[in-house]
Amino acid sequence: MQISDAIKTFRTQQIATLRQSTQVHYVRLLDHFLRHFSGREIESITAGEVGQFLESQTANKAQSTRRLRYAQVKAFFNFLINECLMDIKNPCSHPLIARQYKNPKPSAREILDKELVDQLIYSTKSHRDRLILELQARCG
Repeated sequence: MQISDAIKTFRTQQIATLRQSTQVHYVRLLDHFLRHFSGREIESITAGEVGQFLESQTANKAQSTRRLRYAQVKAFFNFLINECLMDIKNPCSHPLIARQYKNPKPSAREILDKELVDQLIYSTKSHRDRLILELQARCG
């Protein structure tokens, strides 16, 4: 299947299922994808080429943007594999690419001691501020 045909099929499915704002972002990315791989068959695209494409599209971008672009390309290939019944392996599933665009581990939150929280609450001068802090501390 040609890339242009695959993108047309994907966009047709998007119209029925995705919000307009999401479609706009997919259109922009898939237009770049079409220009980058124009005239090629889907089966001929390798994981290395997808990695280069993603790197060119996300250079100097935030990690969240990089992760979003990776997820969009992966969703495109998953659509082709699942809905169009193409017998290919998703190039985005390659371990090197998946590791490069993975979600960062969440940082551990610092929990304050009960004594420190009580000290903060009782050191306030305003009854309103004390009530707000008391509610926040006792309600989680």
